[in-house]
Amino acid sequence: MSAQRQETVRRMTVPEITARKGGAPVVCLTAYTAPMAAILDEVCDLLLVGDSVGMVLHGLPNTVGVTLEMMILHGQAVMRASRKALVVVDMPFGAYEGPKELAYANAVRVLKETGCQAVKVEAGPTVPETIAYLVQRGIPVVGHVGLRPQAVNADGAGRAPGRSPAARPGGPAAPAPTADAGAFCIVVEGVAEAVAREITETVGVPTIGIGASSGCDGQILVTEDMLGLFEWTPKFVRRYGDVKGEIQQAVRAYADDVRARRFPAAAETYFGRVGG
Repeated sequence: MSAQRQETVRRMTVPEITARKGGAPVVCLTAYTAPMAAILDEVCDLLLVGDSVGMVLHGLPNTVGVTLEMMILHGQAVMRASRKALVVVDMPFGAYEGPKELAYANAVRVLKETGCQAVKVEAGPTVPETIAYLVQRGIPVVGHVGLRPQAVNADGAGRAPGRSPAARPGGPAAPAPTADAGAFCIVVEGVAEAVAREITETVGVPTIGIGASSGCDGQILVTEDMLGLFEWTPKFVRRYGDVKGEIQQAVRAYADDVRARRFPAAAETYFGRVGG
């Protein structure tokens, strides 16, 4: 056993996130890779391995094509590099909407193979029963209401549930059934401010807004959107950096140095005797 004692670092827990209802805002961002997770872990309460990884890293047109294997792979990377934040992994389209027993088996696989603390599912008519089934069997669940990216084929791309009946009571993305089923927090996406505040005041668990105003109990963004990696971002994204510009500048400088034979220079070159 090593004589040196490593500093004990404890992860944020599900009860601690739940206790933030109405208190200090919950800081959340998406993470898909180990290097990014290590950076974000220093400041975030919750890291979401979102199925947005399909578009952000794999070039898919939407989240429908994301597989369980993809989510597990990226979840493993994020867990290896993080130590403090609570890590939630998205259940991809088709992994939980069918028989609740299959949803349970898939969720168990995600928790066992990644080591994450919870899974996330999008709202739908059959989903509350599944959430209850998972929670009763020890699997913490984050709900997702409002704009449902996995339902793009049913809801239509870019629809704003806050301006339609979808996020209202009885709608396909209504929050009450998700909360009542046992979700310990709920992501609220793409709804008008009045609807977001109504949801936050109605449900007894923290709401995490994305395009849902400051009236929620916390906020989340796709990290690459927030860092300015893409030309276009949704209205609700504030760019806190220009990662794309920085990368372009660095790559152009590298290319110029290679073409001018300035790289590699002596500092990047090994010198020594050839042969024995």
